[in-house]
Amino acid sequence: MDLTQGTREHKQDRAKKMMLWFGIISMAMMFAGLTSAYVVSKNRPDWLADLQLPSTLLWSTAVIFLSSVTFHFAERAVKQNKHSVAMKNLVATLLLSFVFIALQIESFSELLETGYFFTGSASSVTTSFLYLIVGSHLVHLLGGIIVLLVIIYNHFKQRYHAGQTLGLELGATYWHFVDVLWIYLFLFLYFFR
Repeated sequence: MDLTQGTREHKQDRAKKMMLWFGIISMAMMFAGLTSAYVVSKNRPDWLADLQLPSTLLWSTAVIFLSSVTFHFAERAVKQNKHSVAMKNLVATLLLSFVFIALQIESFSELLETGYFFTGSASSVTTSFLYLIVGSHLVHLLGGIIVLLVIIYNHFKQRYHAGQTLGLELGATYWHFVDVLWIYLFLFLYFFR
């Protein structure tokens, strides 16, 4: 397919999708670097091999997976012109994202209560990596929440309908990436202790 063909609108749509994928690839590379550094650091003598992950991380994984499901149903409902169903699923996705953040904050609280700190004399390289990886993911999720709020606003203004869903598709792609990224990070942290 010749990327120079098509209307100006189609070219702009392709460019927006390509920019999103460049961003996703760069985020994936960042987390690949963090997890690679984590693996290399496991050989250090001060590595905490007995660190137990807070159980709230498992619950947050289930919540973020569910948020991808609700976002998928919202996208499908928009394409079927079921606006109220789409709005309910978009709002459910937003609420689930807040539950995810609350569970992540609770995880940090549990770590602090057990004496595992990010920095300082009571910290270790293991806990510093844990806080850095989870915190970096939260920053990317906050970006997703901003996108989700824009999508909810645009849907409320009825800017999405069958045949005109680019913004929704871009937001859903980013959201699903952030969700899959968290599932990877959780499994990585769980199995590579």
